[in-house]
This record gives sequence, C-alpha cells and structure tokens, in this order.
Amino acid sequence: IAVKEINAAGGIGGKQIRIVKFDTGSDPKQAVVATRKFAQDDGALAIIGPFSSGEAAAAFPVGERLGIVQIPNASSAPGLTKNKPYAFRLTEDEGKQFVRLMKTIKRKNVSAKKAEVLYVSDERISKIVGVFLMPKLMKKFGISVGKPIGFSYSSFDLAPQVTKAMRSHPDIVGVASVGPPAAKALKELRRQGFKGRMIGSQLFADPNNIDLFGSDADGTLFAAGFWYKLNEKTRAFSKKFDAEVKRHGLKRPFPHHVDAQAYDIVYLLKQAMEKAGVTGNPSKLKAERTAIRDALKGIVFTGITGENVCFDQHGDAELPGYIIELKGSKWTLFDQHPADKCS
Repeated sequence: IAVKEINAAGGIGGKQIRIVKFDTGSDPKQAVVATRKFAQDDGALAIIGPFSSGEAAAAFPVGERLGIVQIPNASSAPGLTKNKPYAFRLTEDEGKQFVRLMKTIKRKNVSAKKAEVLYVSDERISKIVGVFLMPKLMKKFGISVGKPIGFSYSSFDLAPQVTKAMRSHPDIVGVASVGPPAAKALKELRRQGFKGRMIGSQLFADPNNIDLFGSDADGTLFAAGFWYKLNEKTRAFSKKFDAEVKRHGLKRPFPHHVDAQAYDIVYLLKQAMEKAGVTGNPSKLKAERTAIRDALKGIVFTGITGENVCFDQHGDAELPGYIIELKGSKWTLFDQHPADKCS
C-alpha cells in the first residue's frame, strides 16, 4: 500500500521504489540468506525485516557486516539492536508493553493477587516472555507468581500443565504464546473452571485470534502496538488495508500492529532517504546505505503508529501502547499509554 502511494506521488527523489520479497518461512537461517541476497545480489538500499525476534537475532549481525539497515516490523524481544548501528526496530519492546499492562491492572483495580504463567517452551520470544519477562514484572508489581510452566507448540493436551497452574487458585494466568497454543491453553483453563482473566503480551495482538479464542476469551487483557480506531489516519489506513486483504482473498478483520508498522517503515525509509539525499545510483550504494543509517539517528517520524516517533540510543522506536480487552469476541480499548521519551 505504502509503495503504491509513494510511487503515485512521484517516488523518492523522482525515482520509483520497488519492493523485493523473500519468504523465510520463519526460519532464522533463511533470514540470514535473505539478508545476504538483498545486500549482495539485489543491491537493496535497506531491508524491511526480518519479521520475528529469532530471525532478527540471526540476521542482524549479518547486516552489520554487510553495512545495510534492517528494520523489522514484528521483532520485539528486548536488547536485539544493542551495539548494532545498522539495526533499527519500529516495534515496541515486549518488556515495556508488559509493564504497561501491569500498570493498567493496578490502576484499574483488576483482581491480580496470585498468578501463574504458561509458556511455549520451543519458540524463542514466547520462552523469553514466559520465563523471564512475565514472572519478573509480575513480582515487581506485587503479584505472587508460581514457577513458569512450559509446553511445546504442538502439544495437543494441556490438561497436565493447566492442572498444575490451577493448584494455586490464581486470579490471573499469563500465557506467553502466539494464537494457536494460547487458544488451547485458554480452552483448557475454562474447562477446568478458571474464572479469572488470561493476560498476554503483544503476542496476543493478532486480530485473527478473535476467532481462535472464541467466547472463552472474554476478559482477556493484552498489549498491542496499534489501535485501528484511534483517529482519522488509523481508520483511513484500516479501510485501505481491508480493501487489499479482500482483493488478495485473505482473512483479517482489521490491521495487526505488524501491518501498520510495515506500512510506516516504508514511509520512515522514504523520510530517511530524502534527508540523506539518496539517489539510488549503484556506484554510490555502499555510501548511501550508510547515509540512510545516519539519517535514521535522531529522526522524528509521524505515521499511523505514533506522532513524533523517535529512536532510542540502541535504535528501538519509542511507541505508544494500547491495552486491549476481549469482550463479546471483539477488541475493546481498555487503556492506553503514551510513548516514552527517547534517551
């Protein structure tokens, strides 16, 4: 969508821009292959991606060696950009978003004296969130939490893990997982009589989870990096996104924050390229890649994901957060938090 809009308006410096795709299949090794291909074979000026934290952890060092900017639209594990000057992220840190969720739980007086944590043990970001972030931050906010309970992504029966979690009679259960395993955990929690709230990190923020979770998810709280009803700009983007989704025969009730962030990254790179005076001349490729990196430092960007977005000293964007509650199989805005100031 962004590329079409930019090209229709004259491109960048009077030149049309082009997106080259590579499907990594969520494999970190393939993310490394993609980074090398874009940098060495395709002559790309910058890379949008790789998508996930596991892929970014593998591909970021390669981008550093090759001197090309990479900006994922989904990677949110803490610390991945540290000491990597070509690595930037237009995503919000999982830890920061979970702190915002904890603050909301406290100020909205959500019952949360005791908690348990279930997590997917064989997926990088789920394990980081479930083993380290959730328990540590719950304790910081005065919540008693048991030892995290792991299960594999492909587990069919979660009864043993949920039975273990239910022994403490928790008020809330944190589930560190993407949609399908989280749906299994939720259904088993309800089957065993859990009446409290399930809470999640940004991993829950896929709009397609509405159908996966069903009515059992009422009361579930999680953080998201985009609220499609926020203002005129977000609603306009959502309308364009919906039209494209239908045109391609895809299913998505409204944009995920990774969709909004992908859109904004294109415009962010446009702003950086214009600031750097990028020409697209192949003979200047190495220098212009570095100029894009330098232009991103200290840049202030306004898009659908936030107003006056800046990047911290490690290249991570400071973005607002939205706390979503599932009610009647719909997203409802429960609370919101402004972006932090850049350091």
